[in-house]
Amino acid sequence: MAGINGQTSPYIKVFYVALNVFSACCIVFVNKLVFTAYRFRFVTTLTLVHTTFTWAGMLAFSRVNFFTAKHFSPVAVAPLALGYVGYIILNNLSLNLNTVGFYQILKIAIAPTVMLLDFILHSRTQTWRIMMSVFVVCAGVTAATVTDSVAISNVLGLFVGLTSVLVTALYQIWAGSKQKELQASSSQLLLAYTPQAIMLLLVMSPLVDDYGFAIRRPDTVLGFPYTAAAVGAIVASSLLGILVSLSTFLVIGSTSSLTYNIVGHLKTVLILAGGCLLFGDAMPWKRLAGIALTMAGIAWYTVLSVQASTASERSRGKGHEPVSPTPDRDRDRDRDPLLQKEGSGSSA
Repeated sequence: MAGINGQTSPYIKVFYVALNVFSACCIVFVNKLVFTAYRFRFVTTLTLVHTTFTWAGMLAFSRVNFFTAKHFSPVAVAPLALGYVGYIILNNLSLNLNTVGFYQILKIAIAPTVMLLDFILHSRTQTWRIMMSVFVVCAGVTAATVTDSVAISNVLGLFVGLTSVLVTALYQIWAGSKQKELQASSSQLLLAYTPQAIMLLLVMSPLVDDYGFAIRRPDTVLGFPYTAAAVGAIVASSLLGILVSLSTFLVIGSTSSLTYNIVGHLKTVLILAGGCLLFGDAMPWKRLAGIALTMAGIAWYTVLSVQASTASERSRGKGHEPVSPTPDRDRDRDRDPLLQKEGSGSSA
């Protein structure tokens, strides 16, 4: 898979990118299919299934040396497990209640929210150019939201979606602080706290979802009509989460954070298009203009972020990019809210 000089073949790189795009887009569509077509609306139970598959996948990745497992005190990672469960459930619930397009727009809004909370909580400031690019992103998200009559009229979906943005942003900041405190990558932390998250979800699921212990009706977890197609869709969504994580390792390891970021913009466009084509999301010209403005702001932010990263690396005297995933690159990606990886047991 690599050439004699240690560099990954261009054809293999293209395959990694295509695999990442395919898995990241499909996981959103399949999860939405689970909620709408098969009416499996037990969000906490579905999150439990996803998290279990994620833990198994991350364990397998550590065994084949995609990253090195690291042991932590259960007390140290317990808060992360709690935050992880909260933001994953809210993101899945947002996808359940909202359209695919609005769900994706809300995910874009996480980056400006992270920056705002960073300023409020840690007094971290950005350059005026980055602030302007984020302002453009916010303007585009606002325009795309207020012109979406379905999203505005869905009060519960709007509330859950905005709450998921806030909780996810807080979780990202919290996880970033824990990474520095524990000197670990996001992958090492994810493997460490998913067992606790699974235990927490095992307790929460019967309390939040109606399991039908007394009467197994079709609208309960135990009485749900588990057809082969429904079970296949649930398992597929879980496996896609693992595939997203794997392809993210491969793309960043064989290319660069810039490539991964650009690919991320492509995935956003494809998910928005898929929402229209597969689930009938409306796309009036005003909403399309808001999305275009959002993508322009993200592209501008990307250029500025990469320029700052390049200047920082030059000041540290670093050479060429490595051809395999490294803890340093993993940490760089985790610090940037627009370079966060999809998957990891979530809906995207």
